[in-house]
Amino acid sequence: MTPDLSADARTQLDWLSRGEVSAVDLLEAHIARYEAENPKLNAVIAVDLGAARARAAALDALLAEGRSAGPLHGLPMTIKDVFDVDGLPAVCGAPEFAGREAKVEDAELVKRLKAAGAIIWGKTNTPYMAGDVQTYNKVYGVTNNPHDLTRTPGGSSGGAAAALAAEITPIEVGSDIGGSLRTPAHFCGICSLKPSYGLVPLTGHVPPEPGSDEGIPDLAVAGPMARSVADLQLLLSVLAPDQPRGDLPSDLAACRVAIWDQDAAFKLGKDCAGAVSIIEQIAQKTGANVSKAKPDIDSVDLIDIYQRLLMSIITSGLPAIARFGMHAVKPIAYLFARKGEFSQANTIISATQNPAKIAEAQGERDKMQAACATFFETHDVLIAPVTPIPAFTHQTDKSLFTRKIDIDGTTEKYATLFDWIALATLCYLPAAVIPVSTTASGLPVGVQIIGAEGQDAKVLAIAALFEAALAGSTAA
Repeated sequence: MTPDLSADARTQLDWLSRGEVSAVDLLEAHIARYEAENPKLNAVIAVDLGAARARAAALDALLAEGRSAGPLHGLPMTIKDVFDVDGLPAVCGAPEFAGREAKVEDAELVKRLKAAGAIIWGKTNTPYMAGDVQTYNKVYGVTNNPHDLTRTPGGSSGGAAAALAAEITPIEVGSDIGGSLRTPAHFCGICSLKPSYGLVPLTGHVPPEPGSDEGIPDLAVAGPMARSVADLQLLLSVLAPDQPRGDLPSDLAACRVAIWDQDAAFKLGKDCAGAVSIIEQIAQKTGANVSKAKPDIDSVDLIDIYQRLLMSIITSGLPAIARFGMHAVKPIAYLFARKGEFSQANTIISATQNPAKIAEAQGERDKMQAACATFFETHDVLIAPVTPIPAFTHQTDKSLFTRKIDIDGTTEKYATLFDWIALATLCYLPAAVIPVSTTASGLPVGVQIIGAEGQDAKVLAIAALFEAALAGSTAA
């Protein structure tokens, strides 16, 4: 058969298990797709086709003996270039890592993927050190959105999302500390899950720099990306086989759904507000218990604590000279700092906090986590926007703090892109993104489906119910 690469991963795995297509042929089909589509996208930036072809042949031989390597047996895939893969070491868009030796130890989650039978044949692009809402760097260049090449696919898992949307790969694994799984999914019209903190192993992730003994940073997670929620569930079962499950809802009518689409501190454009409204209407029509609500957390305080912790982590690996410079200008930064605002002044202050100040911020985060735990005692999920706008045109000049975005004709700070994703990151909550609608120009728009810490399986179950309802309404 000629594989239809628009099919989801589960369907492709069914072909493989039934012998309708071989692992070798499925790999070659994806390579052909890569060769046809990637030149205009620049989503996949490194490949190891020789090793992949040898592995596909070995997996076909294993299946011919009646044996399976695992639930991903023979499935070809790419993976975000922040994870070390033997033969494809992580560069993460950093010129200082571009000369790494090819022979490296697989990241822990890569070991799990390979043990499950996956064939990792390529790496997908990221911004420099995974540090932007767009995907571009001096090593590999700019990645384009498959829906509009003049626009970004998001970041930092932008190459992964673009490859999925372009059917170059059926599944991917990304990482997230500032919306890096969720924003690209929203911008490219695919699905993702930012898991609860600590659920999926991050050993072998860059940053921090290769060989670092810093350990797993606060806030950072790795998670699945795919074109269906069912594929997210399958991939999460491989990445986190010991995840808690409990009783999962099978009907939206049994769900308590909170809607958070209005916030005095956060901007929101009409397209993204409209996507949340569609989910709200579906929930109401299916008999769910729907309310306008969010955890009892002040949004200005949320952004303040998020930035204080986030920037202390992101800047921890800066050279000593850079940190010395920040300390030197810190008194001036205080003159321009505004609470709850992503700004250069606040970044300098956050980067130069002493341990007592970091502990103070962590204590405030603990209170917010407690407020979330209380909230999810009476709500199953919280529906929220991902960003204020859909994918925007490339902005690779200026700094993160001087760039601007347009929200329905109003110019706003680029850093507003971090507002709606902050809650799930700061409070360790699982957050799935599913595509919901498209703009008048055909750009995808998604929503976040956020749940209680540790209830990743429940979040995905409810996301699948909404996905099915959306498919049904489209069919009707």
